[in-house]
Amino acid sequence: MGKKDRMLIGEISVLTGLSRDTIRYYERIGLIKINKRQRRDNNYKEYSNEIIERLEIIKRAKYLGFSLQEIKELIDAWANKTLTNEERIELFESRIALLDEKILRLNEVKSLIRKRIKQIKEDGK
Repeated sequence: MGKKDRMLIGEISVLTGLSRDTIRYYERIGLIKINKRQRRDNNYKEYSNEIIERLEIIKRAKYLGFSLQEIKELIDAWANKTLTNEERIELFESRIALLDEKILRLNEVKSLIRKRIKQIKEDGK
């Protein structure tokens, strides 16, 4: 199925796997923005391919454990032309450091689980 230039919320919901309520909530808190030109005469909102891409980024970031507030800060920093390049780099590097910390903790949990599996196997013999 090819992507259309503009889609209604139901189509976006099916395409992204996000509920209509979730999409509306993301719009309400400013994660996605619809301007007045993106409305039909009947006031239905039309969502662009850019919105779909942003929703996919939000989904991935949530999967990685970022809060909606953190995601909003990252998206705003990415698009915000008022921040200097140094400020944007600093923000992104701090997020990378957080990701590295999460990876370390996840690897520790993974190691503990493997040890527990080994114990269970040995106890079962």
